Amino acid sequence: MSWIIRELRIEDNRAIALVIRKSLEEHGVARPGTVYTDPTTDDLFKLFQTQGSAYFIAEESGEILGGCGVYPTVGLPSECGELVKLYVSSDARGKGIGQALMERSAQAARELGYQQLYLETLPELAKAVSLYERSGYINLDKPLGESGHFACTIWMIKDLK
Repeated sequence: MSWIIRELRIEDNRAIALVIRKSLEEHGVARPGTVYTDPTTDDLFKLFQTQGSAYFIAEESGEILGGCGVYPTVGLPSECGELVKLYVSSDARGKGIGQALMERSAQAARELGYQQLYLETLPELAKAVSLYERSGYINLDKPLGESGHFACTIWMIKDLK
């Protein structure tokens, strides 16, 4: 393993936004109601200055491979954070990077006092859904909170205890 996981820096904004948008384009879900059109995608550093949030970058030799974080989404129960923006570039997939980013985000969620993590995703992101299921996330019948990502049709939650 020659890649590392570290906290998001302001200079990562452009590269991680590109990874996110390319991933959604590859899976045919670059549409409104996803992070593709979310204006915060272009300034994740500012977004993750919010209290109760954290975002991590996977990097190898200065190249941004992916990212994932936790965020206190409006409308979620106080002990529940949202696992957000888990994306890995196409050439970096299958190396355990997504799993490592998700685990680091869950660790941060525990440190921030969350007891549960919620997430929203799309059926087109089947490999991610499979990763979430293997990691202990269970399906919900309806969304929680107010993420603004109305295109998402899969909602999952995991206890962090």
